[in-house]
Amino acid sequence: MTKKKIAPEQLRSRLWFNNPDDAEMTALYTERYLNYGLTREELRSGKPIIGIAQTGSDLSPCNRHHLELAKRVRDGIISAGGVPMEIPVHPIQETGKRPTAMLDRNLAYLSLVETLYGYPIDGVVLMIGCDKTTPALLMAASTVDIPAIALSVGPMLNGWHDGKRTGSGTIVWKARQMMAAGEIDDDGFLDLVTSSTPSTGYCNTMGTASTMNSLAEALGMQLPGSAAIPAPYRERGQISYETGARIVDMVFEDLKPSDIMTREAFENAATVVAASGGSTNAGLHLPALAAECGIEFDLHDVAEIFKRTPYIADLKPGGKYVAKDMHAVGGVPILMKALFDGGFLNGDCITVTGKTIAENLEDVVFPEDQKVIYPTSTPLSPTGGVVGLRGNLAPEGAIVKVAGMSRLEFTGPARCFDCEEDAFKAVEQRDYKEGEVLVIRYEGPKGGPGMREMLATTAALYGQGAGNSVALITDGRFSGATRGFCIGHVGPEAAVGGPIGLLKDGDMISIDAEAGTISVDLSEEELAERRKSWRPRETDYQSGTLWKYAQTVGSAEKGATTHPGGKAETHVFADI
Repeated sequence: MTKKKIAPEQLRSRLWFNNPDDAEMTALYTERYLNYGLTREELRSGKPIIGIAQTGSDLSPCNRHHLELAKRVRDGIISAGGVPMEIPVHPIQETGKRPTAMLDRNLAYLSLVETLYGYPIDGVVLMIGCDKTTPALLMAASTVDIPAIALSVGPMLNGWHDGKRTGSGTIVWKARQMMAAGEIDDDGFLDLVTSSTPSTGYCNTMGTASTMNSLAEALGMQLPGSAAIPAPYRERGQISYETGARIVDMVFEDLKPSDIMTREAFENAATVVAASGGSTNAGLHLPALAAECGIEFDLHDVAEIFKRTPYIADLKPGGKYVAKDMHAVGGVPILMKALFDGGFLNGDCITVTGKTIAENLEDVVFPEDQKVIYPTSTPLSPTGGVVGLRGNLAPEGAIVKVAGMSRLEFTGPARCFDCEEDAFKAVEQRDYKEGEVLVIRYEGPKGGPGMREMLATTAALYGQGAGNSVALITDGRFSGATRGFCIGHVGPEAAVGGPIGLLKDGDMISIDAEAGTISVDLSEEELAERRKSWRPRETDYQSGTLWKYAQTVGSAEKGATTHPGGKAETHVFADI
């Protein structure tokens, strides 16, 4: 795909800056852009206008490095003959706004769609990073369908404490355990946890951020090798420059998200998530992104791929290594090379390079003298690190991360809580018994509203050493760094009358991650009888964006989106 298809006079931005059929529009827009120093030559000589969708801010420390990297993206765009224009994107910071993170994903998506649709942009660099920024920006680019390329901020460096490595995110569990045992106080807790975040960048374990950035590369939307480069490394600035230069060529090649993000590309991405022991949140964001592309690809399609994919990357939280180690052995291309050689990837998928996956991997040599990534012939386990579940307790499905777990079956009586705060209080007071299945409900997309992570409760359980002696199920989500028998995305959610909302204390729940089942020992007749007396609960959010979100959000099974998606579109967003 190296032959250029678009002539300068065909650029989308020409409708603003050089439109003989609408002289008034041309004059208005040209005058406004000249106001801050651009020249007529830049705006009217056929140079493409390239947006830099910026997710870095002081409010989002994981992505803050983008404030610097955007300068290198600008340099790359200018060197290749483009005109860069930086675009602010609605900020998302998982830890700062945990109850509404999924709302923020959709707000960031909507705001960028309107910007790309309503302004003279020919192509866009998507500056992605912590958790929800990646699906939000990819979703927006796919809706508008102008040439787009993603750029990760990169993971942070390894942390150390008392001579031992501390993986970002996962050390919270260890610190809680030590605090509960009286081995450290509040200051010691902070010292241990902050030791795991020694540099800029997002979590360096295979939590949601690293999972989603690896997924973006596997989809073909990032330059090969981009995802795992640590944020402070010089290569991060270099690949930012290369990304800026590449988007200019993509504009003239008319290489769009719809050419790259195909059904086969989504299958490749799900395969990489499974093989790396990635975050369960990929099971939420992949269907949402696919919906914007007009592709049917729900939680069950994701789970089917997880079931047939070997787990081959020994990465925290379930394994031994972190993102810096993955980069040292060659990054995501090495993981993809192992999967491709094993017959698990579709090599015909086009990527932002203009080449196929197979062509990108042609000169990649799998390193034998390392233990971070294994060949598919000798996997850590024969099936993926994430498993989909289904049964009478979750007709729409559920998901669990099994990477690093030894126990894959659990049966026990339900202990029900109608919000995370109540569950956390009980765990904090050790008001639970070994063998119980803790149920946290009314925390789904509509019931939360917002589908927050049940991070505090899982961390407390693990800190108390109960991570393997109790199970936890929820219609909410979990952190990508969650450990233990924790099942999320249970659907239908309690807020719409799903079976999880009909449970009572003592109901026997059975979970089998090998068979992929989750069930409650109740007949359909008993569930139907309980449903007669079930009534919807009101949330504390009866106005504003959270109220509006709750009225329109769909199920986790389909990605918790708030609109029909690309399949229902009757026009091309990029058309003016």
